[in-house]
Amino acid sequence: MHRMDNRGDFLQLLGPYVSIEILNHLDDPSDLVRACSVSRSWHRFVIENGTCKQLFLKRFPEIDNEAHIIELNNMIGPTKLSSDNSTEWERLKRDHRVYAFLLAQALSPSIRTDCLSEPISASSTDNYPDESIRNTLEPRDRVEGSPSYWSSGGENDPNVPETLTYKLVNNLCVVTEIRVQPFLAYFQYGFPIYSSKAVRFRMGYPRRPLEFNNDIKDALLASHKWLDEITWTYTSPEFPMAQENCLQAFKLPEPVLGIGGILQVELLGRVQRQEMDELYYICVSHVQVLGRPLLQPFDIEVPDPSGSCALNYNLKTEAIPSHMHGFTDISMQLLGNGAVVADHESDEEPSA
Repeated sequence: MHRMDNRGDFLQLLGPYVSIEILNHLDDPSDLVRACSVSRSWHRFVIENGTCKQLFLKRFPEIDNEAHIIELNNMIGPTKLSSDNSTEWERLKRDHRVYAFLLAQALSPSIRTDCLSEPISASSTDNYPDESIRNTLEPRDRVEGSPSYWSSGGENDPNVPETLTYKLVNNLCVVTEIRVQPFLAYFQYGFPIYSSKAVRFRMGYPRRPLEFNNDIKDALLASHKWLDEITWTYTSPEFPMAQENCLQAFKLPEPVLGIGGILQVELLGRVQRQEMDELYYICVSHVQVLGRPLLQPFDIEVPDPSGSCALNYNLKTEAIPSHMHGFTDISMQLLGNGAVVADHESDEEPSA
């Protein structure tokens, strides 16, 4: 690098503490690309001060709760600092690489509408299997001429809530919006709509693997006791629900990183009484989750029953998911070279 006049370099003028504060207020990864590209000293400054990590935690604060950590095959995480400067620099570069790649996946412009994988349980079901939670994954409210919906059990008290719990398509998934469609009972007099008064959403991870027996009925109806084994990392605000037969969209205030792949829909309050038994029910025909699954090389691990959770980064996973190809240039520039794979890291730095 040619010798430069530092009189215009605010890192030199303001000093490290103020400069770190300024960089930590960046909101766009492309700003980090620009900062890394200014000079070798700026590139090193961004890496040494964990700016990618700070931006990621600012965007997804839930990852900083419940003692979540990042591990690179046990090389990044709560590790002891080495007195060897070169070893510490390699650790910082690996840390930077992981969070840059996380940012690239989590902030990809590609949104999927099929982020639900399978149902886990319903807090109650009126007529199983005809009114099973499985029906809520079917976008149509009629299948082969028969109604397709989930129905709760009947209650005298309209304030009794219900829950529907699902598995997301991946253990790490950025969720932006959840859609719920109440069911219109077209076969009942007056065409009543069995909506809830409001909805709320929770995301979390199981403290031990979810294991069901071979009886699907027992799994779906009794597995709600597994909810005691879930550590919830996020709870949304409460959203009012309209008593309308349409797919109602509930956009989260900020994109949320679902850690562990469990999503729960809380249906709060009942508005419709069934004429034949005068009990209150909630019925849902369809649930849809919009988001961005974080694919390999990331996954989570629950190392012990204490409730702590670790994010693991597989160093040997080289494939870049196809949906990321339009956004990987950001992460690649953040990494300082054209490779995203940590196994083949280059020592090249950006030129001034």
